[in-house]
Amino acid sequence: MTAGIRNMTKKKAIVIGAGIVGLATARKLALKGYQVDVFDRNAKAKEASVRNFGMIWPIGQPAGKMYERAMRSKSIWLEVIKQANLWHDPAGSLHLAHQPEELAVIEEFVDLNPQYQVLKPGQVKSEAVVKEGLRGALYSDEELIIDPVRALSTIANLLQEQYGVTFHWRHAVSEVDYPAIKVGTQTFQADLIYVCSGADFEHLYPEHFAQAEITKCKLQMMRLASQPDCWQLGPALCGGLTLVHYESFKSTPSYAALKEYYQGMHSDYLDYGLNVMVSQNSVGELTVGDSHEYGFNLSPFNEMEINQMILEYLYSFAHFKSHIISEYWNGTYAKMTNGATELVLTPQQGVTIVNGLGGAGMTLSFGLMDELLD
Repeated sequence: MTAGIRNMTKKKAIVIGAGIVGLATARKLALKGYQVDVFDRNAKAKEASVRNFGMIWPIGQPAGKMYERAMRSKSIWLEVIKQANLWHDPAGSLHLAHQPEELAVIEEFVDLNPQYQVLKPGQVKSEAVVKEGLRGALYSDEELIIDPVRALSTIANLLQEQYGVTFHWRHAVSEVDYPAIKVGTQTFQADLIYVCSGADFEHLYPEHFAQAEITKCKLQMMRLASQPDCWQLGPALCGGLTLVHYESFKSTPSYAALKEYYQGMHSDYLDYGLNVMVSQNSVGELTVGDSHEYGFNLSPFNEMEINQMILEYLYSFAHFKSHIISEYWNGTYAKMTNGATELVLTPQQGVTIVNGLGGAGMTLSFGLMDELLD
């Protein structure tokens, strides 16, 4: 089918932003029969969607709607992975308990969510886990690891080659006035326009974002070089701080006691929003992070004090064959401040803004757009 015929027979949709939310939107629109054009100001995806662990992380979502969305998203990920022949590791996850308060939260969480398992110290087989003082672990087989940099570029190619989506890289959209957008001196029109601009929300519909309860979050991360002798991490590892960070654990009766423990013993960790985890990618590198700093005046530079705190806490529960650090970086994403899990607005008829998924974009985007465009 030629482009000219396709233009005549299909409704058109424009997606602004080629991060994971934009790709999920483009995929669903294409499945619904739209001719989709994606516009991104960069030459390739380079913001928060590629600056993360690559974790598809259902266990972090609270039971009910959000957990179901995460599992729906995971099923779509598996479809896309098969279609695109993407590397992935169904590694699962281990949340480690070295404190009695952490073990109490883990045990109560499994009582509420019996699909997971509490492991005794002797049942934890990962070579990376610090066994000294280990009281137990929470095991889940649900989590997937992908390589976000390779995945985003490969999915864009898949959408172009198999779904007929057209990507306009290095095309910064300066204005949206339905049914048209402006890119420099050019104008493009569509029946539907989706704005998926992530943390870059000052440029399109700034007045709507100014009224929304949304902010930015900067996180610091790092990567350890490929492990020697093909050493394998196994399940992604999480320290006890993760039990304080994720919404899913807040339903446990002992959550408040655990939060109080950290406030008393490690208030500096909470001040910097530390949530220390580690996963392994396709070439054996270990991705480590992260911290969380909120606001609109975020420094573009990493703070070495934060990186040192992340490593200090990491080595309290994990050790590896090699500890050589190959990369440091930071990323910024949009985060709702009112407890909402996403921001969906209709600033004009025919225009939809989708934003504010926080740090769960990789886990939730496919599921969210499947719901919104069902």
